[in-house]
Amino acid sequence: MVRLAALLYSLIATALAGTAVIAVLTAGMVSTLAIVGAAAVGAVAALPASWLVAKRLYQ
Repeated sequence: MVRLAALLYSLIATALAGTAVIAVLTAGMVSTLAIVGAAAVGAVAALPASWLVAKRLYQ
């Protein structure tokens, strides 16, 4: 299940980080710190999401 979660993480992290960056840019925050922070938050949020999706796929 760890391999599946790792594979899913690469897809889910990209989607969540990209969405967070787009949301930050839409809000008008164009500083480097805001963009990198949003990408980091998206990457961290993808950890439990990918684990839950992998768990759900195994059931």
